[in-house]
Amino acid sequence: MSGSTLEVDKDWWRGAVIYQIYPRSYQDSNGDGIGDLKGITARLPHVASLGADAIWISPFFTSPMKDFGYDVSNYTDVDGIFGNLADFDKLIAEAHRLGIRVMIDLVLSHTSDQHPWFVESRGSRTNAKADWYVWADSKPDGTPPNNWLSIFGGSAWAWDPTRLQYYLHNFLTSQPDLNLHNPDVQEALLAVERFWLERGVDGFRLDTINFYFHDKQLRDNPALAPERRNASTAPTVNPYNYQEHLYDKNQPENLAFLKRFRAVMDEFPAIAAVGEVGDSQRGLEIAGEYTSGGDKMHMCYAFEFLAPEAPTPERVAEVLRDFHKAAPEGWACWAFSNHDVVRHVSRWGDGVADQDAYAKLLASLLLSLRGSVCIYQGEELALTEAELAYEDLKDPYGIQFWPDFKGRDGCRTPMVWDSAAVNGGFGDAKPWLPVAAEHLKRAVSVQKGNEASVMEHYRRFLQFRKAHPAFAKGEIEFRGTDGPVLAFVRSHGNEKLFCVFNMSGAAAAADLPKEPVEALEGHGFAAAIKDNKVNLPAWSAFFARLV
Repeated sequence: MSGSTLEVDKDWWRGAVIYQIYPRSYQDSNGDGIGDLKGITARLPHVASLGADAIWISPFFTSPMKDFGYDVSNYTDVDGIFGNLADFDKLIAEAHRLGIRVMIDLVLSHTSDQHPWFVESRGSRTNAKADWYVWADSKPDGTPPNNWLSIFGGSAWAWDPTRLQYYLHNFLTSQPDLNLHNPDVQEALLAVERFWLERGVDGFRLDTINFYFHDKQLRDNPALAPERRNASTAPTVNPYNYQEHLYDKNQPENLAFLKRFRAVMDEFPAIAAVGEVGDSQRGLEIAGEYTSGGDKMHMCYAFEFLAPEAPTPERVAEVLRDFHKAAPEGWACWAFSNHDVVRHVSRWGDGVADQDAYAKLLASLLLSLRGSVCIYQGEELALTEAELAYEDLKDPYGIQFWPDFKGRDGCRTPMVWDSAAVNGGFGDAKPWLPVAAEHLKRAVSVQKGNEASVMEHYRRFLQFRKAHPAFAKGEIEFRGTDGPVLAFVRSHGNEKLFCVFNMSGAAAAADLPKEPVEALEGHGFAAAIKDNKVNLPAWSAFFARLV
């Protein structure tokens, strides 16, 4: 087992910068076209050089890969395509040597239909695991028990000819939902948690954390008024958005289970968890519930900044105020991109003339907000969403809704390390998804050492962030959200930082605060102070200490 060489800091997660690694696409070490754990270990110096505090590794457990690891068939082993448990132990040891904590992605709401638990459960209505999944009889006419819909399209119920019953699947039909109302299921999942904690992990990212429980009465979800439909939970072409999801998720019983999960973490020295709240209707409210009281999740993130709409000063302030209102004692974890959404440089920046400047501005904003931060691999290179041909798609979500929704493959293409190497340095064999030709000019080898590059800006700004604890731990007070300029003060102890962002492609000016200011350097932006105003070029920022 891996022993940690990191300093014990129970509060390490508060304000941490967490770098998300999608293992299939990070580095192929054995020439099979798929990234793996040894590949991640070899590239950890890159993460360390950026200045990230932790990595979050998307699922690497045994899986038939129908949903690329988010369909687990063995929670306590490594899928052979990624390596083995010894490789994972070496990864943790190397990460800890470099000062990086390791968080792993646990998918506890559902398993693969190939998991031995489900194989046994579907065998009869009387076996020992018959109630480990959500089974229900049909209506008298043979139709599903209720109107619940799957995020991946169609009914959330699939018929099983052996049991002559339906089972619930909020995602693919091959991802049956566990029945966490059953205490034996809870015990089994807590044993999984303990297995990985004893192996040396520093925490968890919990997938679809608000899907753990369903309404025992299986009541129909009500319709959602068209004006309330939001495309950030599912694409607009998916009828999932047509319902108000009162009964298929977000159930109150989850709070007690999260307390049990936290109690296991608290048996270990310095563990943290971030929950993904998959709900565009009540996301911040649920995040508030799940992070309240210091006895559930350490932090949560909802979909507000993973939405299609580009952030504006007013919207940024609104989201943070709403979170504080919903979770006055809670802690957020913000992300602009991840493995499930269009990369934010494309999602928000299509049509922006200077995408590098835009990417730098967004990075600096994200890293200045109150909360912790997730950075998705390739974000530091300002990678755009890759355009893939239909025949190259692997994501069942994109295949289902093509061409109106192209799925998630465009943000999952291989990391580009070396513009001159085959497949951008990802590996010698044909990769599982094609390397985007336009990404090669943004490879690590191209940007490294170039102070004007986006990657060096991430590095520089992360150093700047670490030099000022108010960014990681401090409070936030908004000073201005008018027009294109966002201004706020981050304060912690005796330090108060005045932060201004020009979120537009044209020059703008902002009033300096009434307090005296001392301009700060080291963040990579240039702005001029004149007549009690700060003049900001397009897509730029200004930082000062209030004295």
